[in-house]
Amino acid sequence: MLVRDAMSSVILTIGPAHTLRQAARLMSARCVGSAIVLDPDTSGLGILTERDVLNSLGAGQDPDRERAHAHTTSDVVFAAPQWTLDEAARAMSHGGFRHLIVLEAGDPVGVVSVRDIIRCWTGARQPAPALAG
Repeated sequence: MLVRDAMSSVILTIGPAHTLRQAARLMSARCVGSAIVLDPDTSGLGILTERDVLNSLGAGQDPDRERAHAHTTSDVVFAAPQWTLDEAARAMSHGGFRHLIVLEAGDPVGVVSVRDIIRCWTGARQPAPALAG
């Protein structure tokens, strides 16, 4: 199975000046765990993840004052739609991250997460088994 089969084509893009609260609201509204940060001044792509927001909050920073650019990962590893899921999982495991921006012809076309890969490998979105209380 390929990255194109697992990736979400629902991508959220934000600017570097968005506050972390704005980013979190947008991520929550779209039910995504990351936002692609487009910086028009650098022509670069970065990624802001739910973990970045959580780390900032855990450090006591104000989500209304903190800007996305200060928490964005800019040395991003990109995936191609034709990568296998094994290749994507290896890249994530090697880099210690859970999201890959998928590029095609230099443009972002999706995001693939560990959760997306697991869903494909397990066959479907099945309800979790009930836990004994």
